[in-house]
Amino acid sequence: MLTESLKISIPKDVLAGMPMVEFPGEITVIEDADAAREVLTLLAREERVGFDTETRPAFQKGRSFNVSLIQISTLAHGYLFRINKTGLLPELCAFIENDSVLKIGLSLKDDFFVLHKISEFVPHGFVDLQGFVGDYGIADASLQKIYGILFGKRISKGQRLSNWEAPELTVGQQHYAAIDAWACLRIYNHLTEGNFNPQESPYRQIDGENTSEN
Repeated sequence: MLTESLKISIPKDVLAGMPMVEFPGEITVIEDADAAREVLTLLAREERVGFDTETRPAFQKGRSFNVSLIQISTLAHGYLFRINKTGLLPELCAFIENDSVLKIGLSLKDDFFVLHKISEFVPHGFVDLQGFVGDYGIADASLQKIYGILFGKRISKGQRLSNWEAPELTVGQQHYAAIDAWACLRIYNHLTEGNFNPQESPYRQIDGENTSEN
């Protein structure tokens, strides 16, 4: 059982030295409504999936964009819904409201806030890792750091500020987007399956003192 004084946090320099994560599965980019509906029918049969969004960055003050991309991933397949082309379909909203499929994300409040600018829905069946990992002593809240603590690899953020409304997504964009949703699912599975012992983590801190030998 965790003590309140034990917190797990990874130093930035240690994270920076870790090898990069590579997406191990298949990626499908979805740009039309019919394909989206077909995929969502398949995803509705899943027990749990990873969930994330991407928005085109705005580099001018006072300018903003709607969500460009919704990523939904199983462990083997990442689906990238280009809602800047299809719109936020009723079927996508229904999936977000479907409480029979567990959807794992990070900082979901922000995702829902920007998606609500497009359409109204009531999300069900979501787990936000930012709160969830705290039960395992993990004090870090970023996906990069949580993943590094658990798996010893680093998620690249090199594509974060790229144009998510470009006519075609580059291979780099596709892999970046797929990894974020997939990583959320992998983290949740790893923790709930009992594969992480906080007391044995090399990044544990007790009363602010890092016990890592790294």
